[in-house]
Amino acid sequence: MIKLKITLEQIESLDKRMEKHSEKPGPLMPTLHDAQKIIGCIPNEIQELISNKLKVPIAKINGVVTFYAQFSLVPKGKNVVGVCLGTACYVKGAQAILDKVGSTLKIKSGETSEDGEFTLEATRCIGACGLAPVMSINEEVYGKLNVSKTIEALKEHEGVTLND
Repeated sequence: MIKLKITLEQIESLDKRMEKHSEKPGPLMPTLHDAQKIIGCIPNEIQELISNKLKVPIAKINGVVTFYAQFSLVPKGKNVVGVCLGTACYVKGAQAILDKVGSTLKIKSGETSEDGEFTLEATRCIGACGLAPVMSINEEVYGKLNVSKTIEALKEHEGVTLND
């Protein structure tokens, strides 16, 4: 698991963004998006900071952070690999893809590699059913996968040490 180090510069940057967002109605969501981008996740201490600054109950903030998949309580890796387990993908072998990615990166779904390079996520339908089975690495979608195509896709990302 990646050890989170929050810097003073990150806090100052988030504080400036909160100042701008608080001038408009509904500052919570844009602030959470900024926090996720600046810090890489939204842990409890950041939720408390946002709560104090925006005068929003921490329970509400935590509810939003834990409800939406784009927010994370823990840092994610440099590359986020999502293997779709929606019906079409699952029927066409997505579980084998997920298993291969996990064994190759030595992590389970929901975990981040020790070097911080990869986070593996089992996702639900991403709307590319015609390309099933699919996986995404960051914003790039790879379709019509099999195990060897999966390994090729992983190798395209820098810093990858694979254990085939």
